[in-house]
Amino acid sequence: MQIWNFFLIFALAALLFWSLGAFFAWKGKKALAVGATVAGLAVFLSYVIVLWIALDRPPMRTMGETRLWYSLFLPLMGLIVYSRWNYKWLLSFSTVLAAVFITINLLKPEIHSKTMMPALQSPWFAPHVIIYMMAYALLGAAFVMAAYLLFFHHHQAPSDKEWTITDNLVYVGWAFLTLGMLSGALWAKMAWGNYWAWDPKETWAAATWLAYLVYIHYRLRKQGNMRFALWVLIVNFALLQMCWWGINYLPSAKGTSVHTYYMN
Repeated sequence: MQIWNFFLIFALAALLFWSLGAFFAWKGKKALAVGATVAGLAVFLSYVIVLWIALDRPPMRTMGETRLWYSLFLPLMGLIVYSRWNYKWLLSFSTVLAAVFITINLLKPEIHSKTMMPALQSPWFAPHVIIYMMAYALLGAAFVMAAYLLFFHHHQAPSDKEWTITDNLVYVGWAFLTLGMLSGALWAKMAWGNYWAWDPKETWAAATWLAYLVYIHYRLRKQGNMRFALWVLIVNFALLQMCWWGINYLPSAKGTSVHTYYMN
């Protein structure tokens, strides 16, 4: 029997543990949340290792195999951020995303044999995408906080606690965005021989990175119009969407952009 036939068992067990971890996180039981999430990671990693041994190669050649890494890394990244900054919602977010990728693997078994282009089989590809997902989640949460403080706060000045939450979301999200850009550069170097090609997606990523850096420096000054800082976050989130979709406002670079493939 093919090893993929056992995937459902491992996937359901891992999702059960991750869901328990998310539940315990919301209840404020950090030790149980971490323990359950680690147990789920151990179960899912066991399947990846068994698949690796059965295939006699790293499982990174097909779309289905790559989504296994998405499903593994997402709860891991969520666990790291939750353990450090105690954002209770992150374990729920990472669990839902992991469940989406697992469901796709279960409902579309044909992707298990659909070989991807060689560039997407790079060991840097999956971490690059996962890190970006975590950056988008955190910076998206910062946008929600900014919108709330601007439009639903009844014209009251944000409290120190609310500023701390907003700033920390930006700091951590910006750090993940930086790591995502660096891992993407390493991926491009391995696949095409250059770290940066100035394609639309890379250009928007650079603009977004700089825009959030402006917010960080503005807030560290602790001076000026703080509502302006919140509006900067609103604008930055629009740039973040451009970064995600890679809106082509520039002439196409020579050759086909790698991002055309991984967004499809």
